Amino acid sequence: MKKLFSLFAIAFLLLSCNKQYDLAMKSADKDFIMKVANEKYEKKKWTDALALYERLTNLVAGTDDAPEVVYKSAYANYYDKNYKLAAHQFKNFSVTFTNDPRKEEAAYMSALCYYEGSMDYNLDQSNTTSAINELQEFLNNYPNSEKAKNINDLIDELNYKLEFKAYENARQYFKMADYKAATIAFENVLNDFPATKLKSKIYAYILKSKSELGINSIYDLKKERLESAIAFTRQVEREYPNSDLSKEALDIRAKLEKEVVEFAKLQKEVEARKAEFTEKQKAAEAKEDAKKQVKDQQEANKIKIDSAKISTPEPGATFKIRRN
Repeated sequence: MKKLFSLFAIAFLLLSCNKQYDLAMKSADKDFIMKVANEKYEKKKWTDALALYERLTNLVAGTDDAPEVVYKSAYANYYDKNYKLAAHQFKNFSVTFTNDPRKEEAAYMSALCYYEGSMDYNLDQSNTTSAINELQEFLNNYPNSEKAKNINDLIDELNYKLEFKAYENARQYFKMADYKAATIAFENVLNDFPATKLKSKIYAYILKSKSELGINSIYDLKKERLESAIAFTRQVEREYPNSDLSKEALDIRAKLEKEVVEFAKLQKEVEARKAEFTEKQKAAEAKEDAKKQVKDQQEANKIKIDSAKISTPEPGATFKIRRN
């Protein structure tokens, strides 16, 4: 009997709550709507609370209740994980209600919502960039705030996410054996994030990329690329002395220098073949010139003979003088 009574009590309470909510959604009494909305908020019924706060927006505009509605709407969206909308509402609160003591809290929450809305590194990172900007703006505006203590840690975390995404994109080029694109992409990561924690790993990939690019390069670019790869091995040794990376650079340089020697031999052979071909081409051209000169001379002699025939009259030829 007690259990049955408890079930009836719960059912009655739910019906009563739903009835209150329905009445509030149809009401034009802002105080009644506010009361029900706040009750839903306290009970963490975020969807119901947000629907009622939305109804209140126009009813409380310009009144003392407006800040409360905006503030609680923002938090309800935050708790409901609608981070983008919550960020906009918190930002709007901090900009609009400049004299409200909760202004600093709202500015912080706006930045935190962008942080919470940051996607995994392999997805779109527009929220990550926005979060970094918002967190930095909060740090600039409230440098002595208690909430500012963890801001730099959050910014570092978000920056690392951007670094790692760029790093993974570069690794994809390496996996596809597009070593030229991989080298450029890894160098861009270093340029964009000079303090990156991934520097040693990036150097390792650049070493391999430059080495593969040089060894497998086309003839006209091979020497330049081999020299660039060797120069980078020395840079690695300077920056990471007595390390596994330095040992790898040394091994790669030995391989590259051997390739340089082999390529130098090939260059000599190619130059010799070019010289031989050039000589043969010159000889052929000289032969053709000689033939042309003989032919031109023969043509000139023929023209000379034909001209002589025309200008010299044949023996016994007579000329008549025409009279008018």
